[in-house]
Amino acid sequence: MDHRTPPGNIAPHIPAADWQRAQTTGQPVVIVMHDTRTGIPWQRLLIPFAIAGAVVAGGWGLVACLCLLLDAAAHTATIIAGAAGPIGIGGITLKLARGKTT
Repeated sequence: MDHRTPPGNIAPHIPAADWQRAQTTGQPVVIVMHDTRTGIPWQRLLIPFAIAGAVVAGGWGLVACLCLLLDAAAHTATIIAGAAGPIGIGGITLKLARGKTT
């Protein structure tokens, strides 16, 4: 098979003088490719795990913040109820919080 132009993706890696000499003499062009990649491509695995870890950390941070806000709201409600004293409507008295016994 006589190619007039270098084949697809290999063309930039073959010097033009070597390609034309191989075409005129009929010698085959031997291309040696060194594959240095071995094992697992860590970058392809690391990015999704990093995103998942960030989502989990953000979720736990949101839960912790919600617990802190609910705790502050409960303390605030307790302080307001203790300061207000008993509330009476129509002869029924309701005490919202117990007094401090010392």
